[in-house]
Amino acid sequence: MKCPICRHGETRPGAVTVPLECGGMTIVFREVPALVCENCGEAFHDEAVTASLLKQAEQAAAAGVEIDVRRFAVAA
Repeated sequence: MKCPICRHGETRPGAVTVPLECGGMTIVFREVPALVCENCGEAFHDEAVTASLLKQAEQAAAAGVEIDVRRFAVAA
C-alpha cells in the first residue's frame, strides 16, 4: 500500500521496535510485525498486533513492571 504519511513510499512487511510509556512504566517490544514504509520508515500494525501489544503492556503494568524489554509474542 502507498504510505499515508509520506505519500511516496510503499509499505512492506517487516518488524520494528515499539516503546510504550505510561505512568512511570517503560516497556519496549522488539520484533513487532508491521508494514513499514520503504521511504520514511513509518510502521503500521494490524488490529490483532495492536490489541496484543496493549494486552501485554496492561499485564506488565498489573505485575508492577517499571522497565522491561521483551520480544513480541502474538499469543499473550
